[in-house]
Parts: sequence; structure tokens; C-alpha cells
Amino acid sequence: MPKKILITGGAGFIGSHLAESLLKDGIAVSIIDNLSTGSMRNIAHLISNKNFSYAIADIRNETVLDRLMSQVDTVIHLAAAVGVKLIVDQPVHTIETNIMGTEAVLKTALRYRCKTLVASTSEVYGKSTRIPYNEKDDVVLGTTNKSRWAYAATKMVDEFLALAYHHQYDLPVILVRLFNTVGPRQSGQYGMVMPRFISQALKNEDITVYGDGTQSRCFCDVNDVVKALKSLLTKTDAIGTLYNIGSQEEITIMELALRIKKQLKSRSKIITVPYGEAYGPGFEDMTRRVPDTARIQALTGWKPKTSLDAIIRSIATHFKSAGSIKASGV
Repeated sequence: MPKKILITGGAGFIGSHLAESLLKDGIAVSIIDNLSTGSMRNIAHLISNKNFSYAIADIRNETVLDRLMSQVDTVIHLAAAVGVKLIVDQPVHTIETNIMGTEAVLKTALRYRCKTLVASTSEVYGKSTRIPYNEKDDVVLGTTNKSRWAYAATKMVDEFLALAYHHQYDLPVILVRLFNTVGPRQSGQYGMVMPRFISQALKNEDITVYGDGTQSRCFCDVNDVVKALKSLLTKTDAIGTLYNIGSQEEITIMELALRIKKQLKSRSKIITVPYGEAYGPGFEDMTRRVPDTARIQALTGWKPKTSLDAIIRSIATHFKSAGSIKASGV
């Protein structure tokens, strides 16, 4: 395991959980985050740790990134524009942040020969109907006049660029595609379905299902994802390879809404909202998204352990303890 790690996007949902876990392992951790979607609340409990440091800056700030990278042996690149709503509303921000940010990280990592783990996304598989998604599968994206696909395209470029740095410069690079990571500290502000549903259910508000609810997803607990990322860092054979990380417990979005309502004993109504109303005209979505995780299981033995019901409970508990649910009645 590395001795000191830099996490880009470290004040975000996944980054803060990863930082917390690494610190418990005795590893020194520094983070960089511009707080566009991350929050100081996520790392407040880490600041007193002598092995933790942070910088509030954009990863495209060459001076700050160079200073931080010169002090570590590994970088985990999580910083990105995330969430369907943000991607649709701010396509320029999405494209520039993802591509230019990853380029900046790889250039600096090369300068100091840092092992680099780059987080990509299941969105890269696009509209492919081959289930489960395998890392060797072709990708199928929609037309470029739909900003919905800009995120997937930028993350594909990130993958191409990272692998190019590995092949051309022998930079030790590991790539992962994350499938619907969920858990405490995740915000529903940018279209994330699980925290949005749970927040609505706790407040007894209408649970808003976008589309007809027949689309299905697999939700993986953030602590399981953190274990997967850490397992890959310990394996030399992981370098130069792409890995799916996710659960295979598939559920439709309508079933998810019903399950959350039942488990939280909510009085919420479940209503459907057309995609066009939620995200604008012409929005396209994938009907299913299920990962093939045989590759990471074969290398590290990793499998997700946390059930969907346990995930729902942990997120609901977090909302209540954080004081973000004012009108619960549940």
C-alpha cells in the first residue's frame, strides 16, 4: 500500500469516505477540491488528524497541483463534474472539468512518477444493450446534439488519455468504471436518485420517479467501493487495466421508490415525472445498467457486501443525524 496519497475531489462523497478509510490504515492523505460539488462538512472530522491535509483549489491550478503531487507517491483521481442534472445544465463545465482536469493530473503525475488511479463511470457504456456490461464491450453513445452524452464522451477521453500515458510513458495507471455508488454524504442536488428518494420519503413529500420507473440500476455502497479501490492499489497486475466496480443487485427505479417508502414507513405518494420535464426535451436514458465484475473479483477477490436495505438505512440515518430532515414525522 502507498505511504502517502493525494485524492482529487477529496471533499466529495466518495473522496471523503476514501480519505477516512486510508487514514484509519495509517496512510497519509492529502486532498484537493474546489468545493463545486464537494463540501467541507464531509471532511470536517478529518482535519484534526496529523496525517491529513487539504487544499481548496481547482485541479487545473498547476501550482497547487504540482506542490501536492510532489509530496505523494499515489494519486486517486475522483474530481469530475457529476450528476445528470449538472451535466445537462452545464455541458461546458462538464467537458472542460473532466478532460482538462484529467490532463492536468496525468501531466503532473508523470513529472513525479506517481501511481495514478483514474475513476471513470458506467455511463461510458452508453446505450449498449449487452448485459452485464463487460470491460471489453463496445460502447454505444447517442448523438452529439444531446448533452446527456457529453459526460460519457469526456470520461471515455479520460480513459484513452490515461491509457496513452501508460503505454507511451510507462506511467503506472489503473482505471475503474463506477456503477451507481451510494451512501451517506451523497447529495441528491444533482439528480442522484437514492438520496433524493430517501430525503423525500423522510419528509413525507412526493417521491418523484423520472420516466416510467421501469429503468433498472445496481446500487453499490460507498464503503464497498472504497475497499475495491484500495484492493486495486495493492496489486501490481492492476496497472494498465480497466475494472468495473459495482453491485449486481438489480432493481427498477419504481421498485426502489416502493422499497424506500416501505422501509422508512413513509406517507409519501410515488409520482412519475416525464424525462422532458425533469431534464429537458429529448433526454435519453439507459433501460438497464448491470456490471460484470468478474475481472476485479479474479484479481483481488473483491465482492460488494452491503445489501440494498442496509444502504437505505445508513443513508436515512445520516440524513436524520445531520439535521437535514426537518419535517420527518417518520
